[in-house]
Amino acid sequence: MATVYLSAKLPSIATKILDKAKLDYEVFNGEGLITKEELLKHVGDCKVLITPLSTQVDKDVIDAAPNLKLIANFGAGFNNIDAKYARSKGIDVTNTPFVSSTATAEVACGLMIALMRRIVEGDHTMRTVGFDGWAPLFFLGHELAGKTLGIVGLGSIGSAVAKRMHAFNMKIIYTQRHQADPATEAACAAEYVSLDELLKRADVVTLHCPLTPETHHMIDADQFKLMKNSAVLINCARGPVISEAALLQALNNHEIAGAALDVYEAEPNVNDAFKKLDNVILTPHIGNASVEARDGMGKIVANNAVATLNGDLVKYVVNK
Repeated sequence: MATVYLSAKLPSIATKILDKAKLDYEVFNGEGLITKEELLKHVGDCKVLITPLSTQVDKDVIDAAPNLKLIANFGAGFNNIDAKYARSKGIDVTNTPFVSSTATAEVACGLMIALMRRIVEGDHTMRTVGFDGWAPLFFLGHELAGKTLGIVGLGSIGSAVAKRMHAFNMKIIYTQRHQADPATEAACAAEYVSLDELLKRADVVTLHCPLTPETHHMIDADQFKLMKNSAVLINCARGPVISEAALLQALNNHEIAGAALDVYEAEPNVNDAFKKLDNVILTPHIGNASVEARDGMGKIVANNAVATLNGDLVKYVVNK
């Protein structure tokens, strides 16, 4: 068995770093996502496990790898890993923050524009029934200029969204556990408010918070009732931050006007009821799916693997 195990194929820049360091590594080359059974077969002797968000690293996997020193997660989130149990075993868990902020922010902004201006819906119309020609009241959407954008989580991604949409002349309000520093607020003229106030005032609500016990189903039936019936919701964070059952009810009851989802509560499964709604855009978790972001993530996990095996400090440990 190899010293380093990659539970998914990564950008070539990552394996080039491992090759240059002359590390003994093995890559899962099977079809689809790796199964738990397959993962357990390969971690017995490994000291470093490099894994994407889609691989669950639980107590069983950690116990099956007695020599493990590092779990390098290929992603900014790490809710797929039992990080607390890893720490009890003296194992570092790292993530790949910041490098995917631009890519995820661009997707969130793109979804806002597409949803408010009905671009995806228009594409579907042209591929099916077509149209009779330009008409004054045909296919009306809403401009973003002058609207209020509510950002839940003004971290690296949320602030990147804020800067971009401030340039669209949107008013920016945000909420999170602690108020951001004055410089961050000033960069996009952002106003700090409570979650309830944000939901009441925002024309577009976009989620950029981590998934924690506190944020699980943060947006539920009561929260949808606070929103304007003309407002839309964007989720490029984590699926379980929203109660999808409550979201479907809000959409069907016209409590909100639409939604765009890049992440899902039971990912990779998507509730078929969403697919029947014209005012919902669905994308396959592509928030940071850019060459630039994934290369940056690959560099971080590979360099952390090298550092661990050389006895050097690793970056972005999330379970200190």
